[in-house]
Amino acid sequence: MISVSGKRWIEHKINKNLKDKIKQEYNFNEIISRLIVSRNFNIAEINCINNNLKIINKFDGSSDFEKASNILIDSINKKEKICILGDYDVDGISATSLLVRYFNHIKQKHFYYIPNRQSDGYGASKVLFQKLILQKPKLVIMVDCGSTSNLAVNFLNQNNIKSIIIDHHEIYNPYPKSDVIINPKKKIDYSKYNYLCATTLTYFFIDIIIKKTKSNFKLSKFLIYVLLATVCDVMPLRKMNKLLASNVIKNFHINENLAFKIIYDQFNFKNKLTIEDLGFYIGPIINSGGRLGYSRIGAELLTSDEPEIIKKKALQLIKLNEKRKQLEKKFLNEIDFKKIKNENKNVVIYINYNLHEGLIGILASRLKDYFNKPSIVITKSDNILKASARSTVNYNIGKLVKLLIDKEIVESGGGHNMAAGFSIKKSNVKLLDDYIQKDYLINNKDLDFSFKYDAEISASSANINLYNEIIKLGPFGNGNHSPIFLIRNVKILKSNLVGENHVSSIIKPKNGTTFKTICFNSFNSEIGTYLLSYKKQVNIIAELTKNSWNNKNSTQLNIKDLFVSANSA
Repeated sequence: MISVSGKRWIEHKINKNLKDKIKQEYNFNEIISRLIVSRNFNIAEINCINNNLKIINKFDGSSDFEKASNILIDSINKKEKICILGDYDVDGISATSLLVRYFNHIKQKHFYYIPNRQSDGYGASKVLFQKLILQKPKLVIMVDCGSTSNLAVNFLNQNNIKSIIIDHHEIYNPYPKSDVIINPKKKIDYSKYNYLCATTLTYFFIDIIIKKTKSNFKLSKFLIYVLLATVCDVMPLRKMNKLLASNVIKNFHINENLAFKIIYDQFNFKNKLTIEDLGFYIGPIINSGGRLGYSRIGAELLTSDEPEIIKKKALQLIKLNEKRKQLEKKFLNEIDFKKIKNENKNVVIYINYNLHEGLIGILASRLKDYFNKPSIVITKSDNILKASARSTVNYNIGKLVKLLIDKEIVESGGGHNMAAGFSIKKSNVKLLDDYIQKDYLINNKDLDFSFKYDAEISASSANINLYNEIIKLGPFGNGNHSPIFLIRNVKILKSNLVGENHVSSIIKPKNGTTFKTICFNSFNSEIGTYLLSYKKQVNIIAELTKNSWNNKNSTQLNIKDLFVSANSA
């Protein structure tokens, strides 16, 4: 089926024998069994559907974690000053905050630094360390950065300063000559955990130190930071991450964390914390400081226990995030989406030299979501061009950046599977475009570009009972998307614009009651145009969500795509 947005949708095929086996062994219903098979859940993921499973540190005894913990414990025992260098995004800020809170608890001498995106650039650099060593640290711990910082680490070595790197970005030989590099992207005994973010790795690293030193620091209080970073860094909510997400969402209470509560109160949220809250509200607020030149505020918020400081920092970030949204809207309005669509490139490359450098990552993400293609946004920063990239699951953008550096197409950069950043000379932009379009084709020549829905259901079955069943497979996110259903033969009765970009509709099946629907960010798109003007029967692709109002729960359909009758066969 070809939709109004030009996508080819097919049903996700599964092994029916395996589905029947899951159904019989675990007493799940038909739709849950089908979803488990289509997602290829492992035994632990199946077991956590109806059980609270304990989070186990899988890195106990791992050589990197052992060596790094011994170095840090030795530094603590010698009362040496320690420097923490974190990236300016949520993952870097959260990992930094875990270490700061632990060091505060044990009264360890330390300081931390979150680089300014514009004046310091990304991550660890020799120039940055020339400034930081003036505070005379004996050990530097880099979190969510450092994997490609060979020159910076050499500078530390020359000054007899030890270093530990805890990172999850792509890393290549020769590795930086740090004392220890914890990174599952290396060929190492824990490489199967390459889907973990830096904050998760930092959490388990501190856990090992706590056990070795018999500290009474309550690390589990800050598991919410781990989940926040996992969601905001778009790590797959599978395997260990799924177990962690399930555990945190079930057990976290908003009153346990003053920073989160103040943000919640500002927006009058009453519901229990969700993955969506972390990804769409709290994460962007904490990220906003780093985007607009106030990179330290996020860490100051997450590391403080003083109510007045927490409130002040939270309100500062909320204000910055509002400014960020206004700028984002302005820059999005300048993008010619029709022109990009007509160019029909495999990788979107958008260039605007007047963009705010701190927003190019968000704009790349918006383009990626809109076109469902890897997207790169480039702007001017002083005398060089800065680029931010966001990718789809079928194209490792971090690995691409390394290739571009090796081929001297870009100056410097780094990243992981889904996101990356780099610097490039203006004279090399055409070369970049040519190379990346060809590379994408080579790496995806056998890829099936169809979109898949999980199952076809009737409108009458899209009820609160089905919703309550499918949420058992959550939390949903990258790698474990909310189930997508095909519902045939519904009529659009009424539609209106909600906010500035969303379309709300009332639809009715041939038989049964009406449904309320929402289609996010669809105004001025093909889908939005049909919802607002087409009054005949359509088939819809939608997620089933819950709408709570006045203590009453009902279902709502989140429309992802639709087919008019001519395209519905």
